[in-house]
Amino acid sequence: MDTSSPSSEAQGAARLAHWGVIRATGAEAASFLHGQLTQDIQNLPAGQWRLAGYCSPKGRLLASFVVLRGTADDLLLLCSADLLAPTLKRLSMYVLRAKCKLTDASAELAVLGVAGSAALASLEAASAAPGTVLAQPQGQLAVLPAVAGCARALWIGAPDALPALPPLDAAAWDALEVRSGVPRIVAATVEKFVPQMINLELVGGVNFQKGCYPGQEVVARSQYRGTTKRRAALFELDAPAAPGQDVFDAQDPGQPAGMVINASAGQPATALVEVKLAALDEARLHLGAADGPALRLLDLPYPLPSAAE
Repeated sequence: MDTSSPSSEAQGAARLAHWGVIRATGAEAASFLHGQLTQDIQNLPAGQWRLAGYCSPKGRLLASFVVLRGTADDLLLLCSADLLAPTLKRLSMYVLRAKCKLTDASAELAVLGVAGSAALASLEAASAAPGTVLAQPQGQLAVLPAVAGCARALWIGAPDALPALPPLDAAAWDALEVRSGVPRIVAATVEKFVPQMINLELVGGVNFQKGCYPGQEVVARSQYRGTTKRRAALFELDAPAAPGQDVFDAQDPGQPAGMVINASAGQPATALVEVKLAALDEARLHLGAADGPALRLLDLPYPLPSAAE
């Protein structure tokens, strides 16, 4: 099914108050984060960003990040604001003698979602490749992959120096984020998912060649034994959905068949949902109860591996 939507409606910038920023500075900031996250942070070049997860020892995601490396010793970790404080506290427990300082930079750095080719062009980013971090006046611009033909980026910088861009409805940005198929852990979904259950490795958020990190053994076992029977899938529905909400299979109503990861408002609404692969064979999934609002499957912008792979 075609998931495209008119990108002309998404043009401008939206303040993302539900995002928070952790700053990591110091000569050993990258090596410290390398040992904590699912991503190769040590070899992340300056001027680039990558996705990453932070797992419990059981391999369950405590947080997910967009990690920006502006300079060699200064990194920004963008995550859901509602879990920033406990995530920062937990990470700080393991810094010990490492030359790394972790701080909550949310008050000094605003996050904007920028959408549309004209908006990116005004920031001199029209030809920048996804994965690039561009220096901006009092800020940085992380160029994201386009969604349904709509160019996207995250602007991070001083709240009193926001770029002069047309206002973008936050719901329009949320819809683009959900349709990207890139999961974002929020407070309601902490410790609910192993990375593969929400496609984090499919969107480049897990590096299987790097060294150890909390939960690595579980994540690696899920990958190489092919034990992943659940994945994130994209749906639309005629009712609002929220992260952490259960999804039920009408043919097996006794227990939840999945859980909402992220959702956006609208008519119809869209949702990224972790679900049993076996339940994707037919249109039989419902929100909240076996007779709740029906979920209609949409195409992700990347292929899902089969349960056998």
